[in-house]
Amino acid sequence: MNLTLQYFSILRARAGVSRETLEVDAPLTVTRLRQLIAERHPALADALPSAVMAVNRDFAFGDHPIADGDEVAIFPPVSGGSGPGPTVLHITQEPIDLNALLAGLTLPTSGAACVFTGMVRAETRRGPAHTTAALEYEAYRPMAEAKMGQVADEIRSRWPSVEGIAIVQRIGLLDPGTPTVLIACTAAHRDTGVFEAARYGIDRLKQIVPVWKKEIGPDGEVWVEGDYAPQPEDRRP
Repeated sequence: MNLTLQYFSILRARAGVSRETLEVDAPLTVTRLRQLIAERHPALADALPSAVMAVNRDFAFGDHPIADGDEVAIFPPVSGGSGPGPTVLHITQEPIDLNALLAGLTLPTSGAACVFTGMVRAETRRGPAHTTAALEYEAYRPMAEAKMGQVADEIRSRWPSVEGIAIVQRIGLLDPGTPTVLIACTAAHRDTGVFEAARYGIDRLKQIVPVWKKEIGPDGEVWVEGDYAPQPEDRRP
């Protein structure tokens, strides 16, 4: 049977390809595919145990079966939906327009909005302090948009009073001071959980939405990996 494999972030750089077709014997599981990829690309062998696997745009683990024609994405740990109110989910290379997004989320009953925006830092103090000239973001776009929808659904299930939700991630090469991600939630009042909902949104995005960044500085470039390993319960219901 034939599979389509896609590699992202540092795994793409190590494999030397971003996409390839692999002919394999059935039956096949995620565990066995990891072994086959290590044999095919020895440079990935030490990274594969912690790599995330997604089959047909959702997380897959262990004995999960892989069928002929499946699309499999392999990527490092990461660094959606509809509901009663408006939901805006975007992966974009365009600047984030906060006013336009808030206008799209605001209902006649909306009296509060909580917005979180992440930006490119010129100076980073994570570990040894260092200067950042730019960040380059990339995403496994089809899965990223689907998982953004999952995050929106999770927010609505935990905070039913939330009316509008926006989750927007920029990709591409971004200079210091540039907004990179936006989470916005609207509700009737400020004491309805809207602050907590927005905080949950950005934290959850960093866990399950496949987006990565490469730091570019005077001493070179490095991909920044997350430390959250997706679990079976992170699959979309």
